[in-house]
Amino acid sequence: MKGVVIKSTGSWYNVLTSDGAIVDCRIKGLFRIKGIKTTNPIAVGDRVEFDFEGDEGQGVIHKIEERKNYIIRKSINLSKQSHIIAANLDQALLIVTLALPRTSAGFIDRFLVTAEAYHIPTSIIFNKIDLFETDTELMKELDHFIAIYENIGYKCYKVSATENKSIDTIKDITRNKTSLIAGHSGVGKSTLVNTLDYNLDLKTGDISESHFKGKHTTTFAEMHKLSYGGFIIDTPGIKELGLVDMQKEEIADYFPEMRALKNNCKFNNCLHLNEPKCAVMAAVEKGAIASSRYSSYLGIMNGEEMEITYQ
Repeated sequence: MKGVVIKSTGSWYNVLTSDGAIVDCRIKGLFRIKGIKTTNPIAVGDRVEFDFEGDEGQGVIHKIEERKNYIIRKSINLSKQSHIIAANLDQALLIVTLALPRTSAGFIDRFLVTAEAYHIPTSIIFNKIDLFETDTELMKELDHFIAIYENIGYKCYKVSATENKSIDTIKDITRNKTSLIAGHSGVGKSTLVNTLDYNLDLKTGDISESHFKGKHTTTFAEMHKLSYGGFIIDTPGIKELGLVDMQKEEIADYFPEMRALKNNCKFNNCLHLNEPKCAVMAAVEKGAIASSRYSSYLGIMNGEEMEITYQ
C-alpha cells in the first residue's frame, strides 16, 4: 500500500491512501536517509509504502520514497539537533504582521534564506491589515516592506483573515498545491487557514496582552486536505530555527539580490564584508540592496541565532 503522511505524533503516523482512507502506521526498525541526520526519520508530506499488520487495520511503514524537497529546523540549544518540519512541498507561505505581534525584517529574512536553501518557493502574506488601515505611518511601512521583497522576486499579499479580505487570492495560490504555513505565534495563521476552508476548524489562540504574542495552539505537524483542492501543512510551535549545514561562502547565494551581483565582485570568493570593489556593498551604499536585508546577511554571517516560531 502507498500513501502520504498527513500527521506525525512522534511514534505513530497517519497515512492517507489514494482512496481516501487514513491508516495508523508505525515504522519498521530504524530508518536512516543518506546524508540526513534528524530526530525524525519520517515527516509530514513523506510518500511512503506500508503493509497492514494484525486485525486492527494498522500498518507498518517499510519504505520512504525519494523526497522532492524538505525543510529542516535546527535547535539553537546545546543539543543542536535537527528536525524535519515537512517534505515534498510546492511552496511555503510566510504569514507576517506589522502589529500585534510585530514581525521583524530579520525574522522574514532568516526564513527566506532557509526556504531558498531547501529550494522551496515562498510568498509573504501580510495579515491583519484591517488593524492599521487608518494608520498612515503603518501603511507606509507596509508598502516599504512589500517594495523590498517584491523587488527581489517574492510575491507579497495584503490580507485580513478576520475581515475576509483578499482570501480568494490566497485560495487561488494554494489550490491544488501542498503549502507549508509558517509565521510567528499570534500572526493569525490558524485563523487564516480556517477562513480559507471552513471545514477545517483549526484551533486558534488568543494574543497575550502582556507581551502581544500569540499562544501556541498546534501540537503536532499535520497536513490538511483543502475542500477546493490541495493541502495545507500546519506546523507546531517551534521556538527556534537555526540554519542547517550552511557554509559562509554560500549564504549570499540565498539572497537573490546578492546572488545576481556575485559575478560583479572583484574576487570570486568575495564574502561581501570588507573586500575591495565588492558589488554587493556598492549596491547597499546606493540603496539598490535594502539595508535591512544586508543587516540580516551580516547577522547570519556572524552566527547570530534568532528565534523563529511556527504556530
